[in-house]
Amino acid sequence: MREDRPIIALDFPDQESVMKFLELFPRDEQLFVKIGMELFYSCGPKLITEMTDRGYDVFLDLKCHDIPHTVEAALRSISKLNVTLTTVHASGGLQMMQAAKRGLAATGSKAKIVAITQLTSTSEEMIQQEQLAPVTMAESVSHYAQLAEQAGLDGVVCSAFEAQQIKEVTNNDFLTVTPGIRLKTDSHDDQQRVMTPDQAAQAGAAMIVVGRSITQAADPYQAYCEVKRLWKEGQN
Repeated sequence: MREDRPIIALDFPDQESVMKFLELFPRDEQLFVKIGMELFYSCGPKLITEMTDRGYDVFLDLKCHDIPHTVEAALRSISKLNVTLTTVHASGGLQMMQAAKRGLAATGSKAKIVAITQLTSTSEEMIQQEQLAPVTMAESVSHYAQLAEQAGLDGVVCSAFEAQQIKEVTNNDFLTVTPGIRLKTDSHDDQQRVMTPDQAAQAGAAMIVVGRSITQAADPYQAYCEVKRLWKEGQN
């Protein structure tokens, strides 16, 4: 499975900012948008309803990470929100990810669930010095991907740099959702591992998540179209 649309990260502080931003897009553009922690904690489920009522797909990125019972309950609540995609942290372990899968399936939700491997802000040095993990970035990401597959999850969130290696150790339908996507002219900001949309496609990413390259562009819709063009071009 490969998503034809880039997922737009709605990294805004409130619903008013989101709606002002979306006014810049044609009303019939079927967007795929990401709602993260800042926006969800500000607006709550009502914003998801607003997005789905517009016909948008929603990636609810809350990165759930807690004991299995708590995560299962949280995903049971998320399953009622009609989202397309949601996340947990793979570092929560096999049992926690299995519990998340049970919670999401409790109401018959068709949403997909993917696990965070290593954040794109994480460097090789951080794994060694802060996480005290005696493995490389590649080894850590591959291990988490295999653990997520074993738990029955649909895929992982990873850097586009790891997409191909994940394909090599998981099944063909396993999703690689890749943030850290920038246009060539953009700043990397706090991201350590970034690629352009066409590079991500060529690297085997199944989905790309794009934030500032679109949301902070002088013409967001034009930037979105450029990202979409490059993403499709890289797939050919």
